[in-house]
Amino acid sequence: MRKLLVYLKHYKKETVLAPLFKMLEACFELFVPLVMAAIIDKGIGGADTGFALRMGGLLVALGVIGLGCSITAQYYAAKAAVGFATELKHALFEHLQGLSYTEIDTLGTSTMITRMTADVNQAQNGVNMVLRLFLRSPFIVFGAMVMAFTIDVRAALIFVVTIPLLSVVVFGIMMLTMPLYKKVQSGLDSVLSATRENLTGARVIRAFNKEREEIGAFEEKTAALAHMQLFVGKLSALTNPVTYIIVNVATMVLLYTGAVRVDEGTITQGQVVALVNYMSQILVELVKLANLIITITKALACANRIQAVFEIRSGMVWRESPAEQTAGQSGSPFAGDGGAQSEGETGQPYILEFDHVGLTYAGAGGETLTNIDFRVKRGQTVGIIGGTGSGKTSLVNLIPRFYDATVGSVRIDGRDVREYGKEELREKVRVVPQRAVLFQGTIRENLRWGRKDATDEELWRAIKTAQAGEFVEQKPGKLDFAITQDGKNLSGGQRQRLTIARALVGDPEILIMDDSTSALDYATDAALRRAIHGMEGDRTVFIVSQRTASIRFADQIIVLDDGEAVDIGTHDELLARCGVYQEIYYSQYPKTEGGTAS
Repeated sequence: MRKLLVYLKHYKKETVLAPLFKMLEACFELFVPLVMAAIIDKGIGGADTGFALRMGGLLVALGVIGLGCSITAQYYAAKAAVGFATELKHALFEHLQGLSYTEIDTLGTSTMITRMTADVNQAQNGVNMVLRLFLRSPFIVFGAMVMAFTIDVRAALIFVVTIPLLSVVVFGIMMLTMPLYKKVQSGLDSVLSATRENLTGARVIRAFNKEREEIGAFEEKTAALAHMQLFVGKLSALTNPVTYIIVNVATMVLLYTGAVRVDEGTITQGQVVALVNYMSQILVELVKLANLIITITKALACANRIQAVFEIRSGMVWRESPAEQTAGQSGSPFAGDGGAQSEGETGQPYILEFDHVGLTYAGAGGETLTNIDFRVKRGQTVGIIGGTGSGKTSLVNLIPRFYDATVGSVRIDGRDVREYGKEELREKVRVVPQRAVLFQGTIRENLRWGRKDATDEELWRAIKTAQAGEFVEQKPGKLDFAITQDGKNLSGGQRQRLTIARALVGDPEILIMDDSTSALDYATDAALRRAIHGMEGDRTVFIVSQRTASIRFADQIIVLDDGEAVDIGTHDELLARCGVYQEIYYSQYPKTEGGTAS
């Protein structure tokens, strides 16, 4: 938690003023029993009505001033806590965005969501409560003991015994519950993961009639979390009854001692009432302190979990490069020159080279890709095909450096991708992922992810190239049509075409389409490929597909099987010699009697 307090640096004034006003309120509260003692002894005992009324007015004034101090303290504490949580969330989100795919895969989506929401909220509550009560409650407890000594030393010795005993109970329970709250938060991760999985896969669950099994598994996880929370809750719940017993026993002893001291004439009846009031104040504040400690315990557990995420460092180090200074200045693919460098400008015959590349994912038992070796010339179209799990997506993910090759190297224009700056590499390579992802906002806002300064004319050209012009024209508002979260108000094919258009707006030298036309019919798929091929500039295109029709006219086709490139060639060459390609092709185009595909 200490490391996270840096996010309070912009709220130094609030972190000082909140406890300061709470201390002022506590000071006024400590004077109340003394005023009460004076009213009893002099106003009531001495039958001085005027004195009693004046002291009553003083009590009201103390209450009003204390209320004002309390409200002011609440305001500053809330402002500091909310500001702390805001800056913490921003920093945590920025840190998560900086992690590589490897770390994100290891952490898991549900864990990251829990850290960003529930854990940060608990930390916020902890900061709020600490600023309000962490100094006030101990101050009242020890202040009440000091005030008791000013009344009568012998009676005040009861406070000396009571307070350490209460401290042992409160802090003992805190030490027992702190590690258990960490387990509760881990259990919350598990429940959130199951919830997210079930909501995401609701259609699959219903299709296979697995509702009962999933409900049972969910109930099992929630029951485990509930059992853990009940156990911790029972331990925490011991705080109040145990402290009440100790304080009430101390009050009984105090009343007995006070009665004896009054009978001896050492102290007055008003002073006994004041001592009892101080004991009551201690009881109330210790109960508050106990609840505060429970909140702090939860906050510390959550803060440690958040800090654990901050301590994760990305295994992917990006270099600063001069090209980053001019990133984003290239023109649109529809502006005229296409922004692509010619072979003569780079001096490289190949735009992309895979040099005996291997990839092993973190924690995996073996290689996902093995000895991948090929070259691609500028302006070529490359098809990648293979069975499910053959490593197609893993291969293309190495080009924009979503993952780093564990063996060999991937080079663009003769430079290893690890030598590029992030912005420079992202300008060269654009990816249309398998799953079409659109964000809440207008079509224009989504497309400008490709290039934020793109004009409407450039956006329309990208849309038409992606074969999305017809349906965008029909949408109310056209480019201003509002897309809901994840593009739920569009069909699968419409989402795919818009994600392709978004990539085209970015003017990439290398365009990767990772099975991004699976929802399109064959005619639209063919029209899309013709449109991309007809674009200005020597654009290199990678097409990952399960359809041989989508890649049969590619300049070269890479056939993957179990992470290995079993063959590379044109459609006709592979159909003549590659068994894996033949199997895929003839599964889609049955042989005729003459032995060729129909």
